[in-house]
Amino acid sequence: MPSTNAESSESFDTLIVGGGSAGAVLATRLTKAPNHKVLLLEAGPVYAPDAYPAEVADSSLLGAYTGHDWGYRSEPGHIGHPIAVYRGKVLGGSSAVNGSVAVRALASDLDRWAERGLKGWQYDDLLPSFKALESTDAGDDKLRGRTGPLHITQLGLKDVSVMQRAFVEAAIADGIRATDDFNGTNPEGVSPYPMNVHDGVRINTGMAYLTAEVRSRKNLTIRGGVLVDRVLFEGGRAVGVLTSDGTELRASEVILSAGAYGSAAILLRSGIGPANDLRALDIPVIADLPVGQRLQDHPIYYNAYAAYPERIGAQTPVIGAKSWTASSKAAKGELDLHITATHLFDHSTSPTGIGFVLAVALVRPQSLGTLTLASRDPSVAPRIDLNFLAEPEDRRRLLEGVKLARRLGAIEPLASLIERELNPGSDAVDDAAIEATIPGTLDTYHHPTSTAPMGADDDPTAVTDWLGAVRGVAGLRVVDASIFPDVPSAATNVTVIAAAEYIAAHI
Repeated sequence: MPSTNAESSESFDTLIVGGGSAGAVLATRLTKAPNHKVLLLEAGPVYAPDAYPAEVADSSLLGAYTGHDWGYRSEPGHIGHPIAVYRGKVLGGSSAVNGSVAVRALASDLDRWAERGLKGWQYDDLLPSFKALESTDAGDDKLRGRTGPLHITQLGLKDVSVMQRAFVEAAIADGIRATDDFNGTNPEGVSPYPMNVHDGVRINTGMAYLTAEVRSRKNLTIRGGVLVDRVLFEGGRAVGVLTSDGTELRASEVILSAGAYGSAAILLRSGIGPANDLRALDIPVIADLPVGQRLQDHPIYYNAYAAYPERIGAQTPVIGAKSWTASSKAAKGELDLHITATHLFDHSTSPTGIGFVLAVALVRPQSLGTLTLASRDPSVAPRIDLNFLAEPEDRRRLLEGVKLARRLGAIEPLASLIERELNPGSDAVDDAAIEATIPGTLDTYHHPTSTAPMGADDDPTAVTDWLGAVRGVAGLRVVDASIFPDVPSAATNVTVIAAAEYIAAHI
């Protein structure tokens, strides 16, 4: 389905920038009111729901391998080397290029936000939105959705690879409990994943929400290939946006849903951000707010193994099972470590020609990064400093996770699949040696958040209120992972969708 073009003279009730995990949801929900006109702008291509190219639809291809990535790279930062930070550039956004993991934020994540003074975002508040987004046979009717747009399948042991089944069995042998629902009341433990994958197709929000029926609504206009430069203001109120080709598009309200990197960069180019940074780029200051100052993401380390080719079996699904557990430093209710059994591995690095990784993620990091502008030019990528492992506690927790994954790799039946450990490697015989291997190979879980965080009225770190409204201006919201007060303890996609559902129901 081709995108439809809005003339610059047209005016809309709501203009949404970004058609990803949040924007597609907002466009769908807001246009249920037939007289509410919505313009949805997407920087990437717009494909019909059933016509996404194979490289995007294939759930085994992620990030830049889909051919629909922004091409961002982080600053070297504390770990001393840049990281490719994948973000989807296509209708469906990063939900079209991610790992398809459908796990919600923990109740403890939302409780933590409430403790900071953010009201209205506790688990019971969000539960109706989590249920509204999904259609699944898994779990308890009281907790899970049966009729929502996003199809979620709970994988069983028969659905995962030989290696992933062996990982689950090794974890149970080590004393980790089996859990039957990461989105239920007892998420701690090991299990195959719930996935938004159907017959090998990654179901992104451009498919699930922006169906052919929704796209046919006369009050919805979708334009692809549109790069937004900045928000336009008149008298302290947002009145539209300016695109990179100089087109002005007008609306009564502007919602930025361009992701934790994109939305923050647009805010900064619009004059909303730290005043001194804006003045340094000759950007007139509209509102002096701490945009981009609390960036968070999950650092991830790969325990890598060479496998016996005759034992490893098929390499699908590429992501299949995880252990979700707590380090010795975790607070009550926190599960701060993920260990995921994955076939996302460069097999040329294995002496046997095949291998796998146990990917260890710290999902309650304390380190804060930054997003700043390198230029006023919207075609120039922002500076992204993830600042991974700057806090000593992050290093201690991640080390615990690496040691746990290493222990699981030595337990049957997983151990019999392994020819040798590649990383940390046999030379890493103590904590210091293991920790020395971490910075050089550290990667990101690709879950950036908190560049325009919500907060209470008296919170000096807040950029937005509890419904994403930007402080100090009228007519402007941010609705995406940017507004999370900190990074949740799970893959962020489902929580972003739920947040968009929640805010759409309240505005």
